[in-house]
Amino acid sequence: MIRVVLPSHLRKHANINGEVTVDLGETAATQRALLDALESSYPVLRGTIRDHGTQKRRAFLRFFACQRDISHEPPDAPLPAEVISGAQPFLIVGAIAGG
Repeated sequence: MIRVVLPSHLRKHANINGEVTVDLGETAATQRALLDALESSYPVLRGTIRDHGTQKRRAFLRFFACQRDISHEPPDAPLPAEVISGAQPFLIVGAIAGG
């Protein structure tokens, strides 16, 4: 089971408390597979993390794994072993902006 931590605005939107777990079964553990499974479990999140048409990450969200920004890695690159095992969470972080 992969642990996923969502930003508060997406947790509220999907009526989620805390982190969620995603089971990919026999599917290779990639960003794409993880986000597909997350959107399948929480359909209200479709289009909030990735664009509906292009499936690219929304500009004001970042992906982190093992304290590393993996936002620009290919969507089919394998996730780190620590994330796959559940030892470390996959973080979806909302951008912080201000003036």
